[in-house]
Amino acid sequence: MNTTEVIDIITLILALMVAIIGHEIMHGAVAYKYGDNTAKSQGRLSINPIVHIDPIGTILVPAMLYFSGAGFLFGWAKPVPINERTVIENGGYNGAIAVSLAGIAFNFTLALMAMILLGFLPPVDSLLLYFIKAFLTYTLIYNVVLGVFNLFPIPPLDGSHALSHLFSKFGIYQVAEFFNKISPYGMIFLIIIIATPLSGIIFEPIRFIINMLLPS
Repeated sequence: MNTTEVIDIITLILALMVAIIGHEIMHGAVAYKYGDNTAKSQGRLSINPIVHIDPIGTILVPAMLYFSGAGFLFGWAKPVPINERTVIENGGYNGAIAVSLAGIAFNFTLALMAMILLGFLPPVDSLLLYFIKAFLTYTLIYNVVLGVFNLFPIPPLDGSHALSHLFSKFGIYQVAEFFNKISPYGMIFLIIIIATPLSGIIFEPIRFIINMLLPS
């Protein structure tokens, strides 16, 4: 394994960790804005990665996808605890929607920042510049992957929570009830999507966005 391959692995891991841990922290930070201190009281607003690591989602799944040559990486951190009742009491359903979409907003913001910085990056002529370019490239890629994937309305992804609160805002509670019913099977649906040819269909729009944002 040469130096650039080592740098690729290191920057890949760093970018994925920042994307998934930052995603969860933002949920807790926005909830705290609406008076819910659950995440803060449990030390989950910390940038310390150890408190956020989920053995399966943060380590096992990304490693399996990487070594299997899946062509994409996906993972998740330990979910930040949120007291939705407190959030809704203080911020209404708009507050609950904001909490649901906070992680996605973080991912898309980080992806756009990486795109802008890549555009200003000079030609790579050193290992330091190679490290920076690799980190920014992986930051763009994995934040787009996480941001778009979490928009899908499948529990426990953020898209399902946002839709539940949106329809509840207008008094249509059947949507939230539906997501609650299928929630125990959500991980099964996700595994089927990730581990079968369905992943090619689901990740096609993600690839399109990544190709559009990456400098040519």
